[in-house]
Amino acid sequence: MVCTYTLPKAENYMNLFDLSGRVVVMTGATGVLGKSISSYLALQGARIAILVRERSTLAGEALAEDIRAKGGDAASFVADVMDKVSLEAAYDKVIEKYGRVDVLMNAAGGNMPAATVSPDKTIFDLDTDAVKTVSDLNLFGTILPTMVFAKAMAQQKSGSIINFASESALRPLTRVAGYGVAKSAVVNWTKYLCAEMAMKFGEGIRVNAIAPGFILTDQNRSLLTNPDGSLTPRAQTIISHTPFGRFLVPDELLGTLHWLASDASKAVTGTVAVVDGGFDAFSI
Repeated sequence: MVCTYTLPKAENYMNLFDLSGRVVVMTGATGVLGKSISSYLALQGARIAILVRERSTLAGEALAEDIRAKGGDAASFVADVMDKVSLEAAYDKVIEKYGRVDVLMNAAGGNMPAATVSPDKTIFDLDTDAVKTVSDLNLFGTILPTMVFAKAMAQQKSGSIINFASESALRPLTRVAGYGVAKSAVVNWTKYLCAEMAMKFGEGIRVNAIAPGFILTDQNRSLLTNPDGSLTPRAQTIISHTPFGRFLVPDELLGTLHWLASDASKAVTGTVAVVDGGFDAFSI
């Protein structure tokens, strides 16, 4: 049997990264990473549906207004990633306004001090209620939005779901017990869901995750910096184990996320894209 291959026409490659008109639904959009990502995608022509909790309504509206002021298309919708009913209400409004969902970015998540094991504590001091809270936020805060917004993708037979993992999902990190457990589960969910969606709704639906390296955010600043701005011993350890020798900045995630959201990655599903300056690859 002879296999033949016809080289595609050059014009078929021209729009691989084009996001014009794509509807991107994003949770966690008002955080340090979320603002950078949503603003960038809007500049690429995507239409951004920002999901925010009721208490963050002003922040969501401000972000949407900033995007619109720069010529982009964005709107803010109230939804709690832990409340399926509120997500369904937001879904109806997104569909009413935009008519479809092309990309879902599950960026909502977080940690809390009580779910960590500090140097002066042991595992026996761990607040299990806090661990449950962190686990629920990061895992079910990913699962529930997917259960709601991926329905549009199933109907369209196309879409890209991008979950947010973490370095702590790739290798156990000290202190962040609850967060690491939750993000490991997000990776497992990503791999499970990629097969589930492709086999039942077609190869046009892809599910991947991004594992960002260490970026200074409001969430981790107290762990990584002292009140005077100097690095904590933990931060110094991280830097010494990062070949780049520094923390990353939010903008360094944008290229990978653009790729995962676009047709340029149309055969990529079930993967975890690691963007960490070499941290996970380093050993001594």
